[in-house]
Amino acid sequence: MHALIVVAHPDPQSLTHGVAAHLAEGVTLSDAGHSVEFADLAAEGFDPRFSAADLGLHLRDEAVPADVAAEQARIDRADALVLVYPVYWWSMPGLLKGWIDRVFTNGWAYDDRSGTGVAKLLGRLPVHLVGLGGADAGTYARHGYFGAMKTQIDHGIFDYCGARVVTSEFMLETGPDHANAHLETARAVGRRLFVTSGRYEATDAA
Repeated sequence: MHALIVVAHPDPQSLTHGVAAHLAEGVTLSDAGHSVEFADLAAEGFDPRFSAADLGLHLRDEAVPADVAAEQARIDRADALVLVYPVYWWSMPGLLKGWIDRVFTNGWAYDDRSGTGVAKLLGRLPVHLVGLGGADAGTYARHGYFGAMKTQIDHGIFDYCGARVVTSEFMLETGPDHANAHLETARAVGRRLFVTSGRYEATDAA
């Protein structure tokens, strides 16, 4: 099976990239037949700006831009979508949000036809979310950030398209060796990515 890992961080030496690499290692170690593709949005120079062309596509007046079509093709090839990103302002980075804004289009991710309701078109796609936060679990729990992020990302984005969020993992500060712990957690997430068709209990914190 094939996983698409989308990474949104400008520094290839960052912990975010390290987590993505260890997750990929876990995928391939779990079964020699599994494969991984990386979408490094910063290195590839993906343009996250929602332009007039994107609006035209949303309104069904224009064709799919070439860069959007290429991203949709990568997702179509995948049996699982994995997003690995640092938490910025209690959400995902603008680069990743812009990727979703532009790629999860009307007519591909969902079909919003006037008077007929919304058809969810990504029901086949399991999604795995791995966010790296700069605070501890107590801060997230005290201010309700776990629930807020699940509402806006898990439900607000992916459920709207019918994609099932299987993993919702927050890797938070837990002590002086939290980076190594995160890498091991990432490898474990990768190992179980395709276990029983991706059906296992999602977690709230690393």
